[in-house]
Amino acid sequence: MLVSAKEMLTKAKAGKYAVGQFNINNLEWTKAILLTAEELKSPVILGVSEGAGKYMCGYTTVVGMVNGMINELGITVPVALHLDHGSYEGAKKCIEAGFSSVMFDGSHYPIEENIEKTKELVAICEEKGLSLEAEVGSIGGEEDGVVGAGECADPNECKMIADLGVTMLAAGIGNIHGKYPANWAGLSFETLDAIQQLTGDMPLVLHGGTGIPADMIAKAISLGVSKINVNTECQLAFAAATREYIEAGKDLQGKGFDPRKLLAPGFEAIKATVKEKMELFGSVGKA
Repeated sequence: MLVSAKEMLTKAKAGKYAVGQFNINNLEWTKAILLTAEELKSPVILGVSEGAGKYMCGYTTVVGMVNGMINELGITVPVALHLDHGSYEGAKKCIEAGFSSVMFDGSHYPIEENIEKTKELVAICEEKGLSLEAEVGSIGGEEDGVVGAGECADPNECKMIADLGVTMLAAGIGNIHGKYPANWAGLSFETLDAIQQLTGDMPLVLHGGTGIPADMIAKAISLGVSKINVNTECQLAFAAATREYIEAGKDLQGKGFDPRKLLAPGFEAIKATVKEKMELFGSVGKA
């Protein structure tokens, strides 16, 4: 059964570790992440962007697949199904479809409008027992066509949003989606520290977890980050393993073209990536 991300993140914040949000794109992704979480006894958050939701035939399809897998695979660890960078309309659709957590990304609106829309969603999520993530200050890079420069959030605006009763807060601290460029300035721990001082026990979220050095991840966790999002890294691992299989001509041997065989190396590569991240984030054995 799907759960809200509230309890797992409150525990993570208190225990100084982080829960990974791993974005799903299809059946292989979902199965690999769930099995790894179960093996490592780690809580997990499955992230779905609006684009990925559309690709997987809509939110009710995603909910059906995830619930079916939790049941059939005998998953016992806490699993939250979370909308990533949702629009106001998207968040409402996911709530209707049966997601257990949503993110409303109002960072591109003027702060007043971000507050107003977030407030409405807080009321809906509270009534239904769902967790809600809000965002202040855009995350750089591109995600589903939305491009942000990776600016740092204003700590006072973060406090205004946190005070509305959201479960967790994503604040831009110089992080970006996708691969980090060679000239990336790194995370602004100064901003993160200032935000945590104003938002107290609120679990903070780090987007764009792919490619951030391990020492920076550890420091971010020590400064209140309790949820770290990973997407690109699993995609790169899947692509590399699939390329290797094809280049070795394995799809031409016997029944090597069977999708169950063709996609197996990529599936294993996702599992290995997720395991590495869960170990780095400190969530192993915390279910």
